[in-house]
Amino acid sequence: MIRKKILQPKRLRRIDGGFSFSPHRFVTDGFLSALSQKELLLYFFLVLVSDRNGLSFYAYDVICSLLELCVDEYIVARDGLIQKDLIAFDGTLFQVLDLPRSPADHPSDRGDRVASLVQQSLGEKRW
Repeated sequence: MIRKKILQPKRLRRIDGGFSFSPHRFVTDGFLSALSQKELLLYFFLVLVSDRNGLSFYAYDVICSLLELCVDEYIVARDGLIQKDLIAFDGTLFQVLDLPRSPADHPSDRGDRVASLVQQSLGEKRW
């Protein structure tokens, strides 16, 4: 059994103001691998800026500026997170939701999509 030791006791993490966390099952249950890079970036931004109820109200232009995303990338990432049931959005207010039972987009499905996109980009040529 590995014993954990606090490395810097004077630097223990405190939750002041907002309430930011990510459950361990985000990694162990495959949510991390089911998201695109932009979806991950937006998701963790929303986790970081949300209050203890998962709520935040950053405007798209501020989010795009801070994350260095164009509007189209932001919309695709936001809509992907909504579709995967990780966030709710009412046009103004975001809510980071409790994780669903499993990722809506399984990593193997994403691999199939990538292979499909590669084939399309090569003009359906088989090597």
